[in-house]
Amino acid sequence: MKHSPDPARNDLSIYDTFASSWWTGETRWLRLLQNMVPARLSYFTPIVGDWRGKSVLDLGCGGGFMSEALAQRGAHVIGVDPSAPAIAIAKNHAEATGLPIDYRVGAGESLPVADNSLDIVLCVDVLEHVRDLDAVIGEIRRVLKPGGLFLFDTINRNWLARLVVVTLGESVLRLLPPGTHDPALFITPAELKAKLERHDFAVAPLAGFGPCGLNRRFDLTFGSLPTTSITYIGHARG
Repeated sequence: MKHSPDPARNDLSIYDTFASSWWTGETRWLRLLQNMVPARLSYFTPIVGDWRGKSVLDLGCGGGFMSEALAQRGAHVIGVDPSAPAIAIAKNHAEATGLPIDYRVGAGESLPVADNSLDIVLCVDVLEHVRDLDAVIGEIRRVLKPGGLFLFDTINRNWLARLVVVTLGESVLRLLPPGTHDPALFITPAELKAKLERHDFAVAPLAGFGPCGLNRRFDLTFGSLPTTSITYIGHARG
């Protein structure tokens, strides 16, 4: 059963508040986001093949963890995020490291990107936060070239995902700021597949994704999991 969104949750102001800490390593939940990058690339790279020369939109890029990893692999990256402070930090960091990333302030429901212009749209840790999922998927389909790839991960909607992500992750272990997620906005695999297919995407089988260990700082590391019950990762072709 899907419940109505909770106005006290899905607090996207955290991306403004913590923007200045994005690359400092001092904020635990931002280190957690950064730790997801290698695992996501391990899944997506065999699907993409060679990133070099590919035009890629990192939708919901925040301060640029994925955008920089993709640019380092030779992709032509556009990073879009609604948080102006996060985009400012992302621009500054990319300039300091010599990476030519095109960062733009914008929302998934109205992307500041031309029609049929991209090989790949990547959207991680984002779909469970958007206001209008159908509109976002429609925009992704609009900006992709025919045959382009949509790469994504998101959170399943069930009692277990709520327990792990919200109750444990936010309230008990404080791995994320309280109020980060609204479980009413979580998306079941069947729902996402149906929405993608309505926009003429061919959806590949999904895989489980999530925490699988600890590093030397006792931060979570991530990888593939045998179940999609909590978080899942996948791709679809337009």
